[in-house]
Amino acid sequence: MSLLRLNNISVGYQQPILANVSLQLEVGEVLGLLGSNGCGKSTLFKMLCGEAQCFAGTWQLAPNTQISLQKQHPVRLANFPLSVKEYLALMHANSQTMPPRLDALLNKRVDSLSGGQFQLLSIWACLASPSQVILLDEPTNNLDPLGVSLLIDLLQQRRAEQGIMLISHDKDFVTATTSRQIDVTALHCSDVG
Repeated sequence: MSLLRLNNISVGYQQPILANVSLQLEVGEVLGLLGSNGCGKSTLFKMLCGEAQCFAGTWQLAPNTQISLQKQHPVRLANFPLSVKEYLALMHANSQTMPPRLDALLNKRVDSLSGGQFQLLSIWACLASPSQVILLDEPTNNLDPLGVSLLIDLLQQRRAEQGIMLISHDKDFVTATTSRQIDVTALHCSDVG
């Protein structure tokens, strides 16, 4: 079953950056989006969440489907006295089945976490949310090898009803975690004839 379908989508801000994107995301699938820097991969994710404009084409979500986006640089406010447990509650994420590495952080303040800890926490918040479509933009940012290993485990243990699209420049990571990949470099508007 398709959770998300894109038909000849053109996305951007004041003008299209990426054009003629057609794809579908199936239940249980992990789809990798590849492409050169600046070709519009992150903009496509932002369009799906209402932060960028759709200039042409159509897209549809399966009924009652929710989207969670983990941005390339997740927002974390300095001096924000919120515990990890409170952060997860705000994100409507289940903290009951957290991996031990993250569970050990539950009572810490979010603003005291390292970059890698916060990256894993924000990914977990998406995966453990009620959302069925999960968008992960450069999820390996700030992660050491142990963090990448944990991320791979989290993706393999995802809920069966979820579909995940991820963007990464780490081709080994993409190969290890995705069931298929799509390179959108040729769809960047400067390359479209």
